[in-house]
Amino acid sequence: MSFLEIGGVARTFPPAHGRPALPALAPVTLSVARGEFVTILGPSGCGKSTLLRLAAGLDAPSAGAIRLEGRTITGPSAERGMVFQSYTLFPWLTVEENIRFGLVEKRVPAAEQARISADLIARVGLRGFERHWPRQLSGGMQQRTALARALANDPAILLLDEPFGALDHQTRELMQELLAAIWQADRKTVLFVTHDIDEAIFLATRVLVMTARPGAVKCDLDVPLAWPRPYTVKTTPEFAVLKARLTEEIRAEVLRAAALGS
Repeated sequence: MSFLEIGGVARTFPPAHGRPALPALAPVTLSVARGEFVTILGPSGCGKSTLLRLAAGLDAPSAGAIRLEGRTITGPSAERGMVFQSYTLFPWLTVEENIRFGLVEKRVPAAEQARISADLIARVGLRGFERHWPRQLSGGMQQRTALARALANDPAILLLDEPFGALDHQTRELMQELLAAIWQADRKTVLFVTHDIDEAIFLATRVLVMTARPGAVKCDLDVPLAWPRPYTVKTTPEFAVLKARLTEEIRAEVLRAAALGS
């Protein structure tokens, strides 16, 4: 049995405000093994984020089912840690309090909360900022906090929806390196949505390309680059070959979407 099993999952949004029903996802069937880092690419509007929301239990499929370790996902759960593109920290809580939030909800003993939050604050490079409010942080620091908050619950799987999309180029690359290092240490199962081909290759053990809407899996490509991956791997011929293949796959879908007017 696969760790995460997406079986024939489709999502159609019902008619609204005079608009017809919108098929966002065609049936998607996908298996993810424990410890894989799977990135998802595709043209805008192809259903990448919809698929992630379904896996998180934030939305329900119109058809099919998603199972994690054999259990059907029917709603949100602490076993699935979600990080969004927008900064979703609680503005009335400090960095440390944001990271502890899920632990407080689970009634974890205070001493264990302190140990977990201190460890994660050190790992994501926020030591010295424990008492800062979100408004006092840069975008990159806010996303470091959001990542630490997701990891604090020790989720079975991490779901990341373009978490670095709003960051400047240099900060984004540093966050990629941070996430890669955390994944190497913990080997969490990860589903990561992005529009950035370099990011998708650099982070992944496997890259999926989705078709234009309604989205389906068009291409499933293993990334045979060795770990650890220094940032210089992006300049290697092996990386360039993968990038060229993925660029063509996505370009074809963008052109098809434009021709169909979707």
